[in-house]
Order: sequence, then C-alpha cells, then structure tokens
Amino acid sequence: MNDMNGLESQLASTVLMIRPVRFQQNPLTADSNAFMADIDDSAAEQQTHALGEFNSLVEALRDAGIYVIVVDDTPEPHTPDSVFPNNWVTTHMDGRVLLYPMEAPNRRTERRRDIFDILHDEHGFRISEIIDLSSHEANGHYLEGTGSLVLDRLHHVAYACLSSRTQLDPLGVFAQQMDYEVVAFDAVDRDGVPIYHTNVMMSVGEEIAVICSRSIPDEVQREAVLSRLEHSGRKIVDIDYDQLESFAGNMLELRAADGARVMAMSAQALDSLSAKQRETIESQDRLVISDISSIESSAGGSVRCMLAEIHLPLIEGKQ
Repeated sequence: MNDMNGLESQLASTVLMIRPVRFQQNPLTADSNAFMADIDDSAAEQQTHALGEFNSLVEALRDAGIYVIVVDDTPEPHTPDSVFPNNWVTTHMDGRVLLYPMEAPNRRTERRRDIFDILHDEHGFRISEIIDLSSHEANGHYLEGTGSLVLDRLHHVAYACLSSRTQLDPLGVFAQQMDYEVVAFDAVDRDGVPIYHTNVMMSVGEEIAVICSRSIPDEVQREAVLSRLEHSGRKIVDIDYDQLESFAGNMLELRAADGARVMAMSAQALDSLSAKQRETIESQDRLVISDISSIESSAGGSVRCMLAEIHLPLIEGKQ
C-alpha cells in the first residue's frame, strides 16, 4: 500500500464546479435519497435560488484562497443534478481521470469529456489516461464517484457505505485500478434506510475525520471503520443523526493558496456543530461557510457534493 509515498496529497487546492442552468429536484433520485425535502417552488424558482447559492459558494471559496474552475452546464440534455460533479469524476495526481457509473439515467449525461479539454487547454492540467467505469451501468451496478467513495489519498484507503448507488463490483474494479484498500460497510439513517452516499455520513481530511459512527449498525463494521481512521492518524469528530441530517458529514477539507487548510461546509452544517466540535475543526482549519439551503433541501446534497477536486499534475512549464 502507498502509505505516505510523497506522490499523493490528501487536499486539493483546485476544485471544479458546474454552474446550474436548469437545476431542480430530480424525481429519478428521490427513491434512494432520503435527504431530499418536499418542495413547493417551481422549477424556475429552484433554479434562481440554486444559482444564487452556487455563485455565493464560488465567491467564498475564492476569497479563502481556493482556485475554482467554473464550467456552465448546458440546457440540453436536462441534467437537474449537474451541480454535483463529484459523483461522476475523480482526478488523481498521476494524471489519471476516472468516470463513474450512475444509477439515475438523467445523471449519466453529466459526464462531459469536453470538460477535460477545458482543464488541459485553459488551465494547464495534464491528463495521462481516462478510465471509464460507466459500462457497469449495463449490469445495474453503480459507483458514484466521491459520493460513494470517501478517499484517504495519503494511505490509499477507500471508505464506502454500500447502497443501490455504491456496489461491490465497480468498487472492486476501482480498488484494483487505483491500488486502494477498501473499507466497505453498511450505514443507515435514523429510520434504518440505507444512506445513499458515503460522503453524507463521513469526511476524511489530512488529520481529521468527521463521521456519524452511530449510522453503522453493525458493531464489528463500526469498530473496523473507526480503527482504520485512527490507525491512519485522524482525530475523529463523531456527529449524531441531527447533525448528519444537517449535512455536517458533507464537508471537505482543501488547501488554500497560502498553504493553510480550509474546511468548506454549509451554514446549516456549521450551525449543527457543538462548540467542542467546531473548536476541534477550527484548530486544524479555516472555515469556509456558505448558505446553500435551497440546494440542500431540493437535491439532498451539500457543499462537498458540489466540489470535484482537481488533483491532476500541471503540464510542465505551466504555473
């Protein structure tokens, strides 16, 4: 395993974000996403609210020293969840890019290879290989990027709670292709419903891990996950179900231009934290906070879901 090999960094300093043009609640994801609320707003109102929240988050990240690449979505085909690019792509420091199999048919068209041209031509990132796992969709097997995978890039460990959107076959292929150890487990919400994405119940940073451990009902699995996190040197912030439902598990640690660590999360997530939990996080990170309550309630995802980390190397000679 590639523990601390010097080639992999846990934290990205660049993120890709997709500006929504026809954002609205997606009926094809509602069955598996219990975090979506009932919405009375029209599609146009949902788009207006989401666009304002998106732009505010971009501004907050840039103000904190994060390099944000914004690509506009296209009106057609209609991709109501395109604001969440982390589900269809991951990038890696050796130049590899992975494309992932998506459960909802109207999310599969979010995969846009023209974005790789933008990363290369306009921003100077080198792409050495594109690994496309989307063929697993034909067999009804799904693995939705860093929604399904919470990656410890320092130690090459992939944490994954199993659900209809996170399945063992493509997970095994990912592990083999990328040389990752897999820690797979079952996690459920307070009603016993499988949690649709791992990244709503846990987040792994450089020296800190946020997790809703009580969502892992099997004691052996729970102890295995906590032990692996502790073995990798992470200080654990354990959140409860109320905090989980406020998206406190859906935060992402990044590296600012000045070298400082920053933790990006929603205003709702921050408000749910106890004083001690916030103190623990702020001892490690500057906070980037943005109110994205409309996106959270309509689409059942939060800040981390909106950020596709760019770990690609720069083309030689590019700054």
